[in-house]
Amino acid sequence: MTLEELQQLIAAGEGQALEFKQSTGQRSRAMETLCAMLNGEGGRVVFGVTPDGRLAGQQTGTGTLEQLAAAIREIQPAVVPDLEVVPVAAERDAMVLTVPGGGGPFCYRRRPFLRLGPTTSEMPQAFYELRITEKLHGTTRWENQPCPAGVTVADLDADEIRQTILTAQQLGRLGAIAATDTEAALVGLDLMAEGRLLNAAVALYAHPNRSLFARFPQLSVRLGRFRGTSRLAEFADNREYWGGVFSLLRHAERFLADHVHIAGRVVAGKMQREDYPDYPPRATREALANAFCHRDYTMAGGAVEVAMYDDHLEITNPGELHFGMTPDKLRSAHASRPWNPIIASVLHRAGVIERWGSGAINILRWCREGRVPEPVWNESTRTVAVSFRPAGKAGVESRSSGKSSGKSSGKSSGKSSGKSSGKSSGKILACLRDQPETTLPELAKMLGISERAVEKQVRNLRESGRLRRLGPDKGGQWEVLENA
Repeated sequence: MTLEELQQLIAAGEGQALEFKQSTGQRSRAMETLCAMLNGEGGRVVFGVTPDGRLAGQQTGTGTLEQLAAAIREIQPAVVPDLEVVPVAAERDAMVLTVPGGGGPFCYRRRPFLRLGPTTSEMPQAFYELRITEKLHGTTRWENQPCPAGVTVADLDADEIRQTILTAQQLGRLGAIAATDTEAALVGLDLMAEGRLLNAAVALYAHPNRSLFARFPQLSVRLGRFRGTSRLAEFADNREYWGGVFSLLRHAERFLADHVHIAGRVVAGKMQREDYPDYPPRATREALANAFCHRDYTMAGGAVEVAMYDDHLEITNPGELHFGMTPDKLRSAHASRPWNPIIASVLHRAGVIERWGSGAINILRWCREGRVPEPVWNESTRTVAVSFRPAGKAGVESRSSGKSSGKSSGKSSGKSSGKSSGKSSGKILACLRDQPETTLPELAKMLGISERAVEKQVRNLRESGRLRRLGPDKGGQWEVLENA
């Protein structure tokens, strides 16, 4: 690294991947930061920068480097950072330590550290345990552990296994296996090891006679239709099922079929009506499959949940996003590392999921094709959820035939404008109450009306004291006031 390159680096200021220290006298704090960067996405620590950001350098000698090397050795597992010494002035140098990320977890003096922006802090125990679990994931997972003693092939749904084999062979995703030989089928699906069933086999094919419920209570799906917009509302429908993944997927899809509203229109020149479900079936099916592929099966009380409200649908699974994945990263192309790769492999062979790594991308595409807003992923404590919203009523109406709208517009516009305006205002407030970061173009898309109409409604709401803006136009958010 040249002096000019170092100056450009320092000019950018401290952040997630960069920290300054005035001298190696602060090496203990520097090692905590290096440890945190190793546990994150990597980064650099630069010695020789004053607190006000001036590149001053420091005197270096054999003793300085030996002290620094001794401090580095206290990071475990052992790591060898890249060290660059950059001359700054006569007898004064800056030293740059660079480390990669993605490994670990690492500890400095037996304590793990975490980097959040320009701040280094000690890693919470729960996060450290999660990192240990991720490190062991390749060899030791719930799904690839042998079933408890006493669980046999007779406890599984043989018909379901047979159907998986036939489908996988038709799709060319499995070689020749006799569909009538259940044990051979399980071996071919990598669901047995050394003659013993794996937990994944039970997760996929547990017969819904509840004989295994006491040992595997987490193999369930909860389905609810609420009369309102939150779980504080009363149930219109409440169901819970236990069994294998294939069985649970069917129950969830039937539940959605019972409750999802379908709008339609008759198109001139066509004999059949075009239907537009509030939530595209392919998208919700993929979201359900993803929930079963990525959920945490070690949580005995956990279950995949489908909650339908008046204004949105939410599919939730117990667990967390792993290996650096975030809700934002899900929305772009990414490598797939399913938390339960054996279960994911069987679902792929059975044609439930098409290709690893494309699930979220397909969900977004199918929602766009279905003319509904793109879903939103959220992660909270031990829970990952994806929320779908239907197109606004105005959006459905805009798909009705052009003939009727042309005849009625002149007669009805005066009578209905006030009512439709009020309805739009209510929808805008409902959307912004749940998603305060929503932009006006996004609102227009969600409600199926023009941006100009949205701008007018928002302006009226602000002037009437029902809505206000917090922060700048970019990066701020909306606040729905209580009197709304």
